[in-house]
Amino acid sequence: MSGPPETRVAVVGSGPAGFYAAAALLAADPPVEVDMLERLPTPWGLVRLGVAPDHPNIKAVSRAFERTASRPGFRFVGNVEVGRDVTHEELTSLYDAVIYTVGAQSDRRLGIPGEDLPGSWAATDFVAWYNGHPDFQHLEFDLSGERAVVVGNGNVALDVARMLALTPNELAATDTTDRAIEAIDDSGIREILVVGRRGPVQAAWTPVEVGELGELEGADVLVDPTDLELDEASAAELAAAPPTVRRNLDHLRDYAERQPSGKPRAIRLRFLASPVAILGEENVKAVELVRNELVDGRAVATAEREIVPCGVVFRSVGYRGVPLPGLPFDESSGTIPNEGGRVEPGVYAAGWIKRGPSGVIGTNKKDASETVQLLLEDARAGLLSRSDDDGLEQLLAEHGVEPVLYAGWEAIDVAERTAGEPHGRPRIKLLSWDELRAAARAK
Repeated sequence: MSGPPETRVAVVGSGPAGFYAAAALLAADPPVEVDMLERLPTPWGLVRLGVAPDHPNIKAVSRAFERTASRPGFRFVGNVEVGRDVTHEELTSLYDAVIYTVGAQSDRRLGIPGEDLPGSWAATDFVAWYNGHPDFQHLEFDLSGERAVVVGNGNVALDVARMLALTPNELAATDTTDRAIEAIDDSGIREILVVGRRGPVQAAWTPVEVGELGELEGADVLVDPTDLELDEASAAELAAAPPTVRRNLDHLRDYAERQPSGKPRAIRLRFLASPVAILGEENVKAVELVRNELVDGRAVATAEREIVPCGVVFRSVGYRGVPLPGLPFDESSGTIPNEGGRVEPGVYAAGWIKRGPSGVIGTNKKDASETVQLLLEDARAGLLSRSDDDGLEQLLAEHGVEPVLYAGWEAIDVAERTAGEPHGRPRIKLLSWDELRAAARAK
């Protein structure tokens, strides 16, 4: 690239939305220079730290992101947290535009008594723990009880349920952390109860997620046939639904017809029930559920309640964005207020922090492209500018920050893959900030 770029853009966040935005910017004419800032020393976001370890095909999307990272004009700057190491105001002076693709880093709460009892966990914490996120390795999950309750009817809820049911043999070929493999193998859990507030037609999971439950080595899938008896409105909804929803029901009906085969664990899928309290004094002992009925598609509580003993609860009712210093934030939606991705000329959003936590990985491609088109329109209209050409490196050095560049991440990647290879595993992850930084320096 000869001469200074027409436009210099910072992309904050290195998950799918960030990489799709970077790819669209690098393909622009005239060329755009992209610095991707990431709080962690490692890229890929939820592809590395959120996708279930036994889903390697989904993780393979990172190969497309590697191609983006190899393009001229791209730079990965890890180990840099916006709001701590560099401010939003500093970024807007260094770059013509900033795109925030920071995802939804927190969990939605149930808002019920007992939610904060020891043994009541956000599913996001458990997912980050077994995936090796360095911020979550200090957590201790008590899995000694015979029943776990997972609240939610989305793919993350099924991931948690499935992970709790996997055998050591099934986990052995994954990059699940060793501590998690040992804890799951040693757990006393015999039943994983997955509870959804609405009916089977309204469940948000995908057919692949539901279907693979029936292939588990060590767990039966239990569905009460009466839970699949649809009211008139749900039957009409199913008739008009896309094929994916009908395939979901086909899987559930298959499970309802199966006889338990005596496997050591069971995943029980329940519908039209909501927790109204998590019970216990010093730790979780039970969940109080209320039976729901559907009214105009909404789950409405009835007077019917039951107490379900359990030792641990995982709340999986959605992710939520968190505020960033210097930026507006919509508390109701957990997003940065924007129009099509434009917060204001020079400041943009893409991915979950733009639209909320919805869709699959591929959804972010169109979403990011929409945002980038608005950015390029603003650039052509002369609405973008920067006031400081000193560059990010000088600012980080002044702040005493040691960034991890892409070569540092590649060194981490090699170290992890090399550790996993003798064991037939894709990688054994480095689990602490110090280990990750040390491996990056070893480049």
